[in-house]
Amino acid sequence: MKLLERFGPILLVLFSLVVLGSFWYVTLTRTLTSLESLFWQLIGIFAGLAGSFYFGRQSAREAAREIIKPHARSAFRRLVFLYRSIYQIGSIIHSSRASKSPENYQVILAEIDGIVFGQLATAEDALEDWRDIVPEDVEELDQRPLRRQHNRG
Repeated sequence: MKLLERFGPILLVLFSLVVLGSFWYVTLTRTLTSLESLFWQLIGIFAGLAGSFYFGRQSAREAAREIIKPHARSAFRRLVFLYRSIYQIGSIIHSSRASKSPENYQVILAEIDGIVFGQLATAEDALEDWRDIVPEDVEELDQRPLRRQHNRG
């Protein structure tokens, strides 16, 4: 499918040029009827329009990728940070199971609290990045009860 997407528009434009060349050749060698002339012109026009449409669609796709790419990189970095933080919380919880002292639990809760605060700050930054692209969706998320509660706290 990728091959057809890449070379399909080129083939359509080349086909329209071949039709145009054939039309000129046939016109020079004999007289065409009105119906034949119309037929050749329609084939050339439709092939050219289709090729132009697909070229335009491909270039729009590429332009959209270039616009979104910086936001995607930023979102990916934040996702990696969140993943590492969650892994770190899991490691702390796993290592804390061996300890039975209440003082140790206070330290562990303080560590987890710090990590969670960092995760929430990263999530807020990521949402601000996405606000540039899809402001309506982020605004809708701001209206949800859990998100409003976090914003107050």
